[in-house]
Amino acid sequence: MCKDQTGEKGLDLGELWRARSDGSAPSAGACVASAPAAVSGFKRWRRGGGGGGGGQAHAHGGGAAAAAVAAGGRVATASASPSAAAPSASGDGAAAKEQDRSLLKFLALNALDLTAPASDILLKNRQNNWFQLSGHPDCFAPAGPGTIWKKRSGGPENAEREVYEELGSDPSMQNIVPRYFREVDYKGEKFIELQDLLHGFSDPHVMDVKMGTRTFLESEVEKTAARHDLYLKMVQVDPTAPTAEEHSQQAVTKLRYMQFREQQSSTCSQGFRIEAMKFRGSPPMTDLKKVKSRDEVLTTMALFLGGREDVRQRLLERLREIRCKFEKSEYFQKHEVVGSSIFMIYDDTKVGAWMIDFAKTLPVPEGSTVNHRQPWVQGNHEEGFLFGLDSLISAMEEVNLKQLPSPSSKPETHKASAVPLKS
Repeated sequence: MCKDQTGEKGLDLGELWRARSDGSAPSAGACVASAPAAVSGFKRWRRGGGGGGGGQAHAHGGGAAAAAVAAGGRVATASASPSAAAPSASGDGAAAKEQDRSLLKFLALNALDLTAPASDILLKNRQNNWFQLSGHPDCFAPAGPGTIWKKRSGGPENAEREVYEELGSDPSMQNIVPRYFREVDYKGEKFIELQDLLHGFSDPHVMDVKMGTRTFLESEVEKTAARHDLYLKMVQVDPTAPTAEEHSQQAVTKLRYMQFREQQSSTCSQGFRIEAMKFRGSPPMTDLKKVKSRDEVLTTMALFLGGREDVRQRLLERLREIRCKFEKSEYFQKHEVVGSSIFMIYDDTKVGAWMIDFAKTLPVPEGSTVNHRQPWVQGNHEEGFLFGLDSLISAMEEVNLKQLPSPSSKPETHKASAVPLKS
């Protein structure tokens, strides 16, 4: 059990953190390794130069932090580095702060050597700056400076990891997706460690756009039996939606229900839907799936851009770059890209956009290709990703930034706290 809480040198980092934070007693089941041993390790590290300005490379050579144009996966720290812990009540305040900053760096650089997520150490001090924009709760954890752990979920086993490995090995595609580092096993769960794309941004504006006209796999709708439970879900949203025959049977097929669900947003008409967004200094907005009409999309986009013409132009340049690389990619000609998103972000000085979420990116049958713009029919594996990207670029070009919507025009949202959210 102690192995889950200690680094390779046997330093009980969890105990050290607790001993230096609020003085609370260790939680039940915590390791018994002594805090003095960890403090001694920290002092040895400082004497060796690790506490200086240059820092120390972690297991991945510091690449994730250095890559830092980062915006990505939907979890992130909103600041580039952890804030300093509170100084000790006694002694020189400045010296105490400096030692705490060095201690935090020591903990962060050891984080990736742990077999447990670094959130046990770092999240205590970064909690107020850490948020999940959308997606299922408990799927992400900060792994250290510049990286996150994402729990493997949805789609066939290893699908997302394999996509990141493949795209990461293609020089032309590397900069449009988060950098992939490794797969991690922890307590029977599998995680992939990815570049934290928000790292280096300061309290940014963020938007997650779910791409495509189809966000479900063909295998999910192969069964043709009509289901009563899906009928009940449909009438709960819209009692007039079922046909006379469906009302009579009080049942609908999975395909019928999935298509109905996607008609509630802009997915079918625009080829994308705004999944979630966050304004500076505000909690994430996650209840945006009913933003449907072109006017509603443009209003929401205008709110996100906040009158920043420079941001609009830089995002357009980036989206066109993603489109160009996607179109030329042999990999994407042979894979359907279902349920992926474009993740857009900006702050006062930096702007970025990336493709994320590949759990449902799968190879099409041997000998088949997809162009990502054709309408979907069962068996052709088209999902409309490029149709949606064309539409997203067109919408961003069309937004009128000179007539910003009033605050009362903001889409109705579900307010979120600074903890992971369920979309």
